[in-house]
Amino acid sequence: MKLINDHLAVKARVLPPTGDGFLMLAGEVGSWRGPFASPPVQLAAHLKALAAGSEAREGNVFRAVLRPPGEGDELLAARGIRPARFDVVVLIRTASVEAALELRESAAYKELAQTLRAVARRTHEIVASNAGRLGDVDHSQDHCFLFNYFYADDRETLLKVWQYTAGWFQAKTALPNSALMQPLEGEPADYGLVNHASWPNWRTFLPSLIFRPTFRSFVLANFKANGIAAQPIIYRQV
Repeated sequence: MKLINDHLAVKARVLPPTGDGFLMLAGEVGSWRGPFASPPVQLAAHLKALAAGSEAREGNVFRAVLRPPGEGDELLAARGIRPARFDVVVLIRTASVEAALELRESAAYKELAQTLRAVARRTHEIVASNAGRLGDVDHSQDHCFLFNYFYADDRETLLKVWQYTAGWFQAKTALPNSALMQPLEGEPADYGLVNHASWPNWRTFLPSLIFRPTFRSFVLANFKANGIAAQPIIYRQV
């Protein structure tokens, strides 16, 4: 791992990973105008109703709003990986990865997945474990939710760099939580990690991404130096 501007480096205050399992289904359905998304409202509401029938700890549906600055378009192109432009995401959390694998085979989930696949130009589905966390993401509040789709040639390097970039977000945006989802062996590996997190409102994080020079000179620079593509998208919960 290389650290650029290491005088700015502070490791994140992390908590032990949980044994939770995650079943994530993301789709490209609506349209994008630059960084702004226009996802279908009725579809998202229908998916929410279907997700409510899943036997899991929680099931949530998200509609994309905005793509903040990221890094790695050239890396993705070189590896033949399509950029993440998912404007609808279903995230189901289970008590274990085994429970998530079992849930994927259930009739209720298959109906949900088919509903999204029938209208999406592209979908991405994974069962994942928890690879790291800053805190549990609270879905009971109307917050701004992040899904950051990471690609790296080396996942271990990605995990190490994340500890420092997450530390920047804790220090500069008061990031209260984060759950790193790592696809199980055999799952699609376009994105080696997907980071899920939230902030209470836009002003807690967005100005820092636009106006703080260290977001580019430290966060984005370290992604680039370590061969990491970071593709963040901000969502609101349905």
